[in-house]
Amino acid sequence: MPETKTSLPSVDLQDRDLALLRGLFECRIMTAAHIAAIYFEGKGEYTKKRLQKLKAAGFVGERKRRVNEPSILFLTRKAFTLLTREGHLSGLPLLGANSFENRAKVSDFTLQHELEIMDVKAAFHSALAGNKQFSILEFSTWPLLYQFEVSRNGNKADAPMKPDGYVRIHEREAGSKGFVHDCFLELDRSKEVQDVLAEKAASYLDYYTSGGFAIRNGKTVADKKDFPFRVLIVLKTAERRNNTAARLVQTNPPILTLAWLTTLADVTADPLGAIWIQPKAYRDVTAGTPFDAERTLPAGVYRRQPEREAFIESKIKKLRLLE
Repeated sequence: MPETKTSLPSVDLQDRDLALLRGLFECRIMTAAHIAAIYFEGKGEYTKKRLQKLKAAGFVGERKRRVNEPSILFLTRKAFTLLTREGHLSGLPLLGANSFENRAKVSDFTLQHELEIMDVKAAFHSALAGNKQFSILEFSTWPLLYQFEVSRNGNKADAPMKPDGYVRIHEREAGSKGFVHDCFLELDRSKEVQDVLAEKAASYLDYYTSGGFAIRNGKTVADKKDFPFRVLIVLKTAERRNNTAARLVQTNPPILTLAWLTTLADVTADPLGAIWIQPKAYRDVTAGTPFDAERTLPAGVYRRQPEREAFIESKIKKLRLLE
């Protein structure tokens, strides 16, 4: 008997569906909770029903998972073909079908890291939903879109810097076009040594001082002061956050206000709250104490100091990102 082909159910794609599919193309993976926060105003039940239709139509796929793990969703080749054909991927890198499928294969090694990045993105969208003063213009998590090269002592770095994320937040102001807050996101993998984190922060400082970010925005090196940005560094624990703050104080030159540090738990709970610390504040609070940030230990020496973490929490002034 000849084979019979089964057709997938059709779905009338709405604008939010297309935005979601484009987002899956860029981010590679999301959970239903991420999708609800970013695209459906936190409406969990509505999101669930919409995803069921998109999966039934063959536009969204689901990775195999263990019991009690959230569903991890990805864009299918069918959806990629549709988005490409109808021009919904304009402004994003052009990929062939094979390149798309290779990129969509997130390894188990990087899976948790990418899910945590999406946790941060979803938290920002939830915090700013319905806000009359601030709104997200862009929140990209595709490093290729915002990677940059830096020069050290006249020589280019061996590899480009690839941010974990790039965020643009618009602040409304009556009588003007308002302001844009530019932020790069770096999410600590916890196994990175402090020197690696310091090197990344130094690269961002070079990107600003060299005028690289101004040039990227269509201006010149002379305009660099008109294009400030912040580097949001998210650490796994308060101890890691404090270690990084101390290390950034010790860099040459010190990185005092460019970097804003917090923990993953704090940023996913309330990214707009008073959760961020600057290395400058850490330096000032610890000056003249046993935890002085400008005192360095011999190479390879590290000891845990729970009393330091308690001291910092009680003394340091934490900042709000959009005060």
